[in-house]
Amino acid sequence: MSIIGNLLWLVLGGVVVSIVWAIIGLILCVTIIGIPFGVQCLKIAGFVLWPFGRDITLGKFGVFGAIGNIIWIVVCGIELCIAHLVCGLLLCVTVIGIPFGLQHFKLAKLAFIPFGAEIHRK
Repeated sequence: MSIIGNLLWLVLGGVVVSIVWAIIGLILCVTIIGIPFGVQCLKIAGFVLWPFGRDITLGKFGVFGAIGNIIWIVVCGIELCIAHLVCGLLLCVTVIGIPFGLQHFKLAKLAFIPFGAEIHRK
């Protein structure tokens, strides 16, 4: 089931979103101060590329992770989280879109607090 879901996800826009996250991550990695944020964008890009069959665990970050999450939330985390929540809610309105909406809810968690988040297989 996860292979079919991932293939449909890729065809219906997952590749484009993953490329956008990767480009943003590479642009952030050009500056020294943006490298930690760029690495998180690249982590999100990898998750966006193949989300079915994987889950996210939040909360394993230290002091620097907490500071990074606070900066991330203030700069762009709230907007990205809301965008994924809206996409998830719109997809959950249709019966066929529910699995894709659930993936957007996972992405909303990761987009809100990326530092210290671990991606693992279910």
